Amino acid sequence: MPRVAIELVPLSFADQRERLDEADPSGRLDAAIVRLPLQRTEDLHVIPLYEEVPVVVASADSHLMAVDELTADDLAGEVLITPADDVLGPLGLPTAEPRFPQLATTGEAVATAASGAGILVVPMSLARLHQRKDAGYRPLLAGPVSPVVLAWRRDATTPDVETFVGIVRGRSTNSSR
Repeated sequence: MPRVAIELVPLSFADQRERLDEADPSGRLDAAIVRLPLQRTEDLHVIPLYEEVPVVVASADSHLMAVDELTADDLAGEVLITPADDVLGPLGLPTAEPRFPQLATTGEAVATAASGAGILVVPMSLARLHQRKDAGYRPLLAGPVSPVVLAWRRDATTPDVETFVGIVRGRSTNSSR
C-alpha cells in the first residue's frame, strides 16, 4: 500500500450512509470509519473497531467537574442540551429540557454548556474535538457507548480495500490470512 494515496474525508453522522452510497465513483468513499447505528447494512461489510465512552460536558466551573466520573443520579435536574446532530439518541437521564431552541451542532452545544446553561452528553472524541478552556468533561458511568466501525460497500471491494482491511485487523504483508 505504500503507493496508494489515502485521503481522509470528514463525515457528519447524518450523511455517513449517503456518502457510502454515492453513485458517482469519483465522490464515493472506498471505506469509512463510521458511528453506529448505520442504516441498511445488508449491502455493507462492517467490522467493529471500538466502543466510545460517553462523557458529560459542562462549564469548567460546574460542580460536576469536581469528580472524576459521573453517574446518571449526579445529573438529576441538570438541563440536558441535545443538538440536532446528536449521535447517542435518547439517554433516559433524570435531566430537564432546555428552555431555548435546539442547537444545530455539537460545537454550538459545547459552547452553550461552557456558558453554564446546561450539560451535554457526547462520545469522548466529540468532547475532545470541541474542547475549550471554559468547558470540561467527565466520563458518564453506565452511559450509552457509541460503537465505531469500518464499513465499505460489498460491491466495491477491491484489492486495495482488502489490503486496508487487513491492516486494520492487524495483518501485515507477512501474515497469513
